[in-house]
Amino acid sequence: MKKVRKAIIPAAGLGTRFLPATKAMAKEMLPIVDKPTIQFIVEEALASGIEDILIVTGKAKRPIEDHFDANIELEQNLKAKGKSDLLALVEETTNVNLHFIRQSHPKGLGHAVLQAKVFVGNEPFVVMLGDDLMYDSTPLTKQLMDHYEDTHASTIAVMEVPHEETNKYGIIAPEEEVKSGLYSVKNFVEKPKPAEAPSNLAIIGRYLLTPEIFSILENQAPGAGGEIQLTDAIDTLNQTQRVFAHQFKGQRFDVGDKFGFLKTSIQYGLTHPEVKDSLKDYIIELGKELEATNEK
Repeated sequence: MKKVRKAIIPAAGLGTRFLPATKAMAKEMLPIVDKPTIQFIVEEALASGIEDILIVTGKAKRPIEDHFDANIELEQNLKAKGKSDLLALVEETTNVNLHFIRQSHPKGLGHAVLQAKVFVGNEPFVVMLGDDLMYDSTPLTKQLMDHYEDTHASTIAVMEVPHEETNKYGIIAPEEEVKSGLYSVKNFVEKPKPAEAPSNLAIIGRYLLTPEIFSILENQAPGAGGEIQLTDAIDTLNQTQRVFAHQFKGQRFDVGDKFGFLKTSIQYGLTHPEVKDSLKDYIIELGKELEATNEK
Protein backbone atom coordinates (compact mmCIF):
# COMPACT_ATOMS: atom_id res chain seq x y z
CA MET A 1 0.00 0.00 0.00
CA LYS A 2 1.31 3.43 -0.93
CA LYS A 3 1.63 6.00 1.80
CA VAL A 4 -0.32 9.27 1.65
CA ARG A 5 2.43 11.88 1.26
CA LYS A 6 0.98 14.66 -0.90
CA ALA A 7 -1.64 17.36 -0.49
CA ILE A 8 -3.32 19.74 -2.93
CA ILE A 9 -4.57 23.13 -1.79
CA PRO A 10 -6.74 24.82 -4.45
CA ALA A 11 -6.26 28.60 -4.18
CA ALA A 12 -7.23 29.96 -7.57
CA GLY A 13 -10.62 31.47 -6.69
CA LEU A 14 -11.35 35.14 -7.31
CA GLY A 15 -12.49 35.85 -3.75
CA THR A 16 -15.41 37.99 -4.90
CA ARG A 17 -17.18 37.75 -1.53
CA PHE A 18 -14.38 39.81 0.00
CA LEU A 19 -14.21 42.62 -2.51
CA PRO A 20 -12.81 45.25 -2.53
CA ALA A 21 -10.07 43.76 -0.27
CA THR A 22 -9.40 40.97 -2.76
CA LYS A 23 -9.27 43.15 -5.86
CA ALA A 24 -5.45 43.05 -5.74
CA MET A 25 -4.88 40.66 -2.84
CA ALA A 26 -5.20 36.88 -2.62
CA LYS A 27 -8.18 35.88 -0.46
CA GLU A 28 -6.02 33.18 1.10
CA MET A 29 -3.67 35.86 2.47
CA LEU A 30 -6.37 37.61 4.51
CA PRO A 31 -5.15 37.28 8.12
CA ILE A 32 -6.88 35.71 11.09
CA VAL A 33 -5.37 38.16 13.63
CA ASP A 34 -1.79 37.83 12.35
CA LYS A 35 -1.72 34.59 10.33
CA PRO A 36 -2.92 34.19 6.72
CA THR A 37 -5.73 31.67 6.34
CA ILE A 38 -3.70 29.50 3.98
CA GLN A 39 -0.99 29.08 6.62
CA PHE A 40 -3.51 27.32 8.88
CA ILE A 41 -4.16 24.83 6.07
CA VAL A 42 -0.45 24.22 5.46
CA GLU A 43 0.10 23.72 9.19
CA GLU A 44 -2.69 21.13 9.33
CA ALA A 45 -1.09 19.26 6.43
CA LEU A 46 2.32 19.21 8.10
CA ALA A 47 0.85 18.18 11.47
CA SER A 48 -0.84 15.26 9.68
CA GLY A 49 2.43 13.97 8.22
CA ILE A 50 2.08 15.32 4.68
CA GLU A 51 5.50 15.72 3.03
CA ASP A 52 4.79 17.60 -0.23
CA ILE A 53 2.15 20.28 -0.86
CA LEU A 54 0.97 21.65 -4.21
CA ILE A 55 -0.88 24.96 -4.14
CA VAL A 56 -3.01 25.58 -7.25
CA THR A 57 -3.01 29.33 -7.83
CA GLY A 58 -4.41 31.85 -10.28
CA LYS A 59 -4.06 35.51 -11.14
CA ALA A 60 -3.11 37.89 -8.29
CA LYS A 61 -1.94 34.95 -6.16
CA ARG A 62 1.79 35.70 -6.21
CA PRO A 63 1.70 36.90 -2.55
CA ILE A 64 1.05 33.28 -1.51
CA GLU A 65 4.36 32.20 -3.03
CA ASP A 66 6.13 35.19 -1.50
CA HIS A 67 4.71 34.41 1.95
CA PHE A 68 6.26 30.95 1.98
CA ASP A 69 9.55 32.12 0.46
CA ALA A 70 12.57 33.39 2.39
CA ASN A 71 12.86 37.15 2.98
CA ILE A 72 16.58 37.59 3.59
CA GLU A 73 16.45 41.34 4.26
CA LEU A 74 13.67 40.98 6.83
CA GLU A 75 15.35 38.02 8.53
CA GLN A 76 18.67 39.86 8.79
CA ASN A 77 16.92 42.93 10.19
CA LEU A 78 15.13 40.90 12.88
CA LYS A 79 18.32 39.02 13.74
CA ALA A 80 20.35 42.25 14.06
CA LYS A 81 17.73 43.71 16.41
CA GLY A 82 17.60 40.59 18.54
CA LYS A 83 13.95 39.94 17.76
CA SER A 84 14.31 36.17 17.94
CA ASP A 85 10.60 35.48 18.51
CA LEU A 86 9.59 37.34 15.36
CA LEU A 87 12.47 35.75 13.45
CA ALA A 88 11.17 32.30 14.41
CA LEU A 89 7.69 33.22 13.15
CA VAL A 90 9.11 34.32 9.80
CA GLU A 91 11.36 31.29 9.39
CA GLU A 92 8.65 28.73 10.18
CA THR A 93 6.92 29.53 6.88
CA THR A 94 10.01 28.80 4.79
CA ASN A 95 10.78 25.24 5.92
CA VAL A 96 7.95 23.71 3.90
CA ASN A 97 8.26 21.58 0.77
CA LEU A 98 5.84 23.59 -1.36
CA HIS A 99 5.12 23.49 -5.09
CA PHE A 100 2.95 25.82 -7.18
CA ILE A 101 0.99 25.48 -10.40
CA ARG A 102 -1.38 27.96 -12.03
CA GLN A 103 -4.97 27.21 -13.03
CA SER A 104 -5.24 29.53 -16.01
CA HIS A 105 -9.01 29.23 -16.37
CA PRO A 106 -11.32 28.94 -13.33
CA LYS A 107 -13.41 25.95 -14.41
CA GLY A 108 -14.30 24.61 -10.99
CA LEU A 109 -12.82 22.62 -8.14
CA GLY A 110 -12.60 19.44 -10.17
CA HIS A 111 -10.57 21.23 -12.83
CA ALA A 112 -8.27 22.71 -10.16
CA VAL A 113 -7.59 19.24 -8.74
CA LEU A 114 -6.90 17.91 -12.24
CA GLN A 115 -3.97 20.36 -12.52
CA ALA A 116 -2.18 18.21 -9.92
CA LYS A 117 -2.20 14.99 -11.95
CA VAL A 118 1.53 15.02 -12.76
CA PHE A 119 2.45 16.14 -9.22
CA VAL A 120 0.46 13.31 -7.62
CA GLY A 121 1.38 10.51 -10.00
CA ASN A 122 0.05 7.09 -9.01
CA GLU A 123 -0.36 7.84 -5.30
CA PRO A 124 -3.24 8.54 -2.93
CA PHE A 125 -3.43 12.19 -1.93
CA VAL A 126 -5.48 14.71 0.03
CA VAL A 127 -7.30 17.84 -1.11
CA MET A 128 -7.61 20.63 1.46
CA LEU A 129 -9.87 23.60 0.80
CA GLY A 130 -8.77 26.93 2.21
CA ASP A 131 -12.26 28.13 3.18
CA ASP A 132 -12.54 25.54 5.96
CA LEU A 133 -10.39 25.71 9.09
CA MET A 134 -10.71 22.60 11.27
CA TYR A 135 -9.90 22.15 14.95
CA ASP A 136 -9.63 18.84 16.77
CA SER A 137 -7.12 17.05 18.99
CA THR A 138 -6.16 15.00 15.91
CA PRO A 139 -6.06 17.04 12.68
CA LEU A 140 -8.92 16.15 10.33
CA THR A 141 -6.50 15.35 7.51
CA LYS A 142 -4.74 12.86 9.80
CA GLN A 143 -8.11 11.30 10.67
CA LEU A 144 -8.70 10.64 6.96
CA MET A 145 -5.19 9.24 6.56
CA ASP A 146 -5.75 6.89 9.50
CA HIS A 147 -8.91 5.54 7.84
CA TYR A 148 -6.96 4.98 4.63
CA GLU A 149 -4.54 2.79 6.56
CA ASP A 150 -7.50 0.46 7.24
CA THR A 151 -9.62 0.76 4.10
CA HIS A 152 -7.13 1.61 1.31
CA ALA A 153 -10.00 3.62 -0.15
CA SER A 154 -10.96 7.22 -0.82
CA THR A 155 -12.50 8.93 2.21
CA ILE A 156 -14.36 12.24 2.27
CA ALA A 157 -14.86 14.39 5.37
CA VAL A 158 -18.49 15.24 6.14
CA MET A 159 -20.31 17.10 8.89
CA GLU A 160 -23.94 17.66 9.83
CA VAL A 161 -25.39 20.95 8.57
CA PRO A 162 -28.89 22.44 8.96
CA HIS A 163 -31.15 20.68 6.47
CA GLU A 164 -32.20 23.98 4.91
CA GLU A 165 -28.55 24.65 3.97
CA THR A 166 -27.95 21.48 1.95
CA ASN A 167 -28.11 23.51 -1.28
CA LYS A 168 -24.76 25.08 -0.34
CA TYR A 169 -22.83 21.79 -0.16
CA GLY A 170 -22.08 18.45 -1.71
CA ILE A 171 -24.28 16.00 0.23
CA ILE A 172 -23.88 12.26 0.74
CA ALA A 173 -26.51 9.55 0.75
CA PRO A 174 -25.08 7.28 3.49
CA GLU A 175 -25.53 3.54 3.02
CA GLU A 176 -24.33 2.02 6.28
CA GLU A 177 -22.06 2.94 9.19
CA VAL A 178 -19.19 0.47 8.81
CA LYS A 179 -17.63 1.66 12.06
CA SER A 180 -18.16 4.60 14.37
CA GLY A 181 -18.34 7.75 12.26
CA LEU A 182 -17.35 6.02 8.98
CA TYR A 183 -20.03 5.46 6.35
CA SER A 184 -20.17 3.66 3.05
CA VAL A 185 -21.91 5.93 0.55
CA LYS A 186 -24.66 5.18 -1.93
CA ASN A 187 -24.10 8.36 -3.90
CA PHE A 188 -22.90 11.98 -3.73
CA VAL A 189 -25.09 14.91 -4.77
CA GLU A 190 -23.80 18.42 -5.49
CA LYS A 191 -25.86 21.20 -3.84
CA PRO A 192 -29.29 19.51 -3.75
CA LYS A 193 -32.42 21.44 -2.86
CA PRO A 194 -33.36 20.76 0.78
CA ALA A 195 -36.46 18.84 -0.28
CA GLU A 196 -34.31 16.55 -2.46
CA ALA A 197 -31.29 16.15 -0.15
CA PRO A 198 -30.63 12.49 0.81
CA SER A 199 -29.21 13.54 4.21
CA ASN A 200 -27.77 16.55 6.02
CA LEU A 201 -24.21 15.19 5.97
CA ALA A 202 -22.26 17.73 3.95
CA ILE A 203 -18.79 17.51 2.41
CA ILE A 204 -16.63 20.02 4.29
CA GLY A 205 -13.41 20.56 2.42
CA ARG A 206 -11.10 17.64 3.21
CA TYR A 207 -10.81 14.76 0.75
CA LEU A 208 -8.51 11.74 0.61
CA LEU A 209 -8.60 10.41 -2.93
CA THR A 210 -7.03 7.62 -4.94
CA PRO A 211 -5.33 8.59 -8.24
CA GLU A 212 -8.09 6.99 -10.33
CA ILE A 213 -10.04 10.22 -9.81
CA PHE A 214 -7.88 11.94 -12.46
CA SER A 215 -9.06 9.84 -15.41
CA ILE A 216 -12.63 10.60 -14.34
CA LEU A 217 -11.95 14.34 -14.06
CA GLU A 218 -10.43 14.38 -17.55
CA ASN A 219 -13.79 13.27 -18.96
CA GLN A 220 -16.09 14.96 -16.43
CA ALA A 221 -18.84 17.08 -17.96
CA PRO A 222 -19.60 20.44 -16.32
CA GLY A 223 -22.13 20.22 -13.51
CA ALA A 224 -23.65 22.72 -11.09
CA GLY A 225 -22.77 26.30 -12.02
CA GLY A 226 -21.38 25.14 -15.37
CA GLU A 227 -18.16 24.03 -13.63
CA ILE A 228 -16.32 20.71 -13.37
CA GLN A 229 -17.45 19.53 -9.96
CA LEU A 230 -15.21 17.32 -7.82
CA THR A 231 -18.31 15.90 -6.11
CA ASP A 232 -19.61 14.58 -9.45
CA ALA A 233 -16.29 12.87 -10.16
CA ILE A 234 -16.27 11.30 -6.68
CA ASP A 235 -19.77 9.95 -7.31
CA THR A 236 -18.51 8.33 -10.52
CA LEU A 237 -15.48 6.92 -8.68
CA ASN A 238 -17.83 5.42 -6.10
CA GLN A 239 -19.40 3.27 -8.85
CA THR A 240 -16.15 1.38 -9.46
CA GLN A 241 -14.38 1.44 -6.07
CA ARG A 242 -15.43 2.11 -2.51
CA VAL A 243 -15.59 5.69 -1.31
CA PHE A 244 -16.22 6.29 2.39
CA ALA A 245 -17.40 9.32 4.34
CA HIS A 246 -15.88 10.22 7.71
CA GLN A 247 -18.08 12.31 10.01
CA PHE A 248 -16.03 15.06 11.61
CA LYS A 249 -16.92 15.84 15.22
CA GLY A 250 -14.51 18.71 15.85
CA GLN A 251 -14.90 22.45 15.22
CA ARG A 252 -15.21 23.84 11.70
CA PHE A 253 -14.81 27.52 10.86
CA ASP A 254 -15.96 28.73 7.46
CA VAL A 255 -13.72 31.64 6.46
CA GLY A 256 -15.22 31.78 2.97
CA ASP A 257 -17.76 34.46 3.89
CA LYS A 258 -17.56 37.68 5.88
CA PHE A 259 -19.49 36.56 8.96
CA GLY A 260 -17.62 33.27 9.21
CA PHE A 261 -14.35 35.12 8.83
CA LEU A 262 -15.27 37.50 11.66
CA LYS A 263 -16.30 34.64 13.95
CA THR A 264 -13.06 32.81 13.26
CA SER A 265 -11.01 35.92 13.97
CA ILE A 266 -12.73 36.37 17.33
CA GLN A 267 -12.34 32.70 18.28
CA TYR A 268 -8.67 32.69 17.37
CA GLY A 269 -8.12 36.07 19.01
CA LEU A 270 -9.48 34.70 22.29
CA THR A 271 -6.64 32.14 22.31
CA HIS A 272 -3.88 34.44 21.00
CA PRO A 273 -1.37 35.20 23.77
CA GLU A 274 -0.87 38.83 22.73
CA VAL A 275 -4.50 39.92 22.46
CA LYS A 276 -6.72 37.39 24.25
CA ASP A 277 -7.08 39.31 27.53
CA SER A 278 -7.72 42.67 25.87
CA LEU A 279 -10.17 41.12 23.44
CA LYS A 280 -12.07 39.38 26.22
CA ASP A 281 -12.34 42.64 28.17
CA TYR A 282 -13.51 44.46 25.03
CA ILE A 283 -16.21 41.87 24.33
CA ILE A 284 -17.48 42.14 27.91
CA GLU A 285 -17.62 45.93 27.73
CA LEU A 286 -19.25 45.82 24.31
CA GLY A 287 -21.89 43.47 25.68
CA LYS A 288 -22.63 45.89 28.52
CA GLU A 289 -22.94 48.78 26.08
CA LEU A 290 -25.32 46.83 23.84
CA GLU A 291 -27.41 45.78 26.82
CA ALA A 292 -27.63 49.39 28.03
CA THR A 293 -28.63 50.53 24.54
CA ASN A 294 -31.38 47.91 24.33
CA GLU A 295 -32.79 48.99 27.67
CA LYS A 296 -33.28 52.59 26.50
